[in-house]
Amino acid sequence: MDLRLLRSVTGMLIISAVLCFNLNGQTRSDVIKVYNEGAKTVKTDVNASIEAFENVIKLAAEVGETCDDLRDRAVQILPGLYVRVASDALSEKKPPAELIKVSKTAVAAAEKYNNETNRGNATRLLVQGYYNLGNEYFTAKDYDNALLVYDSLLAVNPEYTAAIFNKALLFRSQDNEESFEETIDLFIEKTSAANDTARVKQASGVALEYFRAAGSRANQADDLEEALVLLNKSAKYGDDKDLFYYFADVYNKQENYNSGAEYAQKGLDMETGDAEARAKFYYQLAVAQAGKGQNAEACDSFKNAMYGPFLEASKAQRTNLKCQ
Repeated sequence: MDLRLLRSVTGMLIISAVLCFNLNGQTRSDVIKVYNEGAKTVKTDVNASIEAFENVIKLAAEVGETCDDLRDRAVQILPGLYVRVASDALSEKKPPAELIKVSKTAVAAAEKYNNETNRGNATRLLVQGYYNLGNEYFTAKDYDNALLVYDSLLAVNPEYTAAIFNKALLFRSQDNEESFEETIDLFIEKTSAANDTARVKQASGVALEYFRAAGSRANQADDLEEALVLLNKSAKYGDDKDLFYYFADVYNKQENYNSGAEYAQKGLDMETGDAEARAKFYYQLAVAQAGKGQNAEACDSFKNAMYGPFLEASKAQRTNLKCQ
């Protein structure tokens, strides 16, 4: 229990007892009795304590100004008790829907009694409840409900970037390209502003891979214009050797050999692996060189590409070029 809350309750017991003795008012004594009932159950039954203190406020209003001090102390105590109910729900790992419910009640109590500190605490618990529930729906692939919950969270706290990132992953799972791009860009914008370089890097990698894979699929389907659109979106998020390979392949298919050679060389410059790992870049470089009529250079590049899946194709190309 919050020590400040305990001191406040204990202090009120002492004050109320003295005032009761001095005033000797039966009606005020009744309010004090209810107050003490609430104080006694603070540690053992917080819900009973809340009910008692709410009743104190009601009875104090009926009695009048002689009970204003009791009412004011109850008003100070109640928001923290509501927050404690929500906090206990989180620590006890109650279902997210229950956490959301008690957190909303805590927010409402803090607003009713004008307690900004506890309003902030209750709001954080509410956000956590929404986040947990959204994640449950997401894990179950119930994307529509997950999206509704994440949006409810962000209506409460638009800066909760973990929910923005999960929304982006949700759109990726749905292959919703436009919404994915918009949401991941928002996440990167907010985390960049916070100088959170680790999460910016993580999100950029996710986006790069998504659009690179989409560009590769378009390339395989011979939709070369769409492939370039997607690969250029991927390039927004950083440099990548495999991305450069796909660029080179698409440009070579379009007979844009200057660009094909440029991206093949970029891939080679980034590749730190062995000869087999470098083969695919040499193959695209050789195709571009042959397309430009640079047969001698193409022969050398095809030779360097004679590994793994590029072995037979490179041999055939060298035969066609009559390489020595």
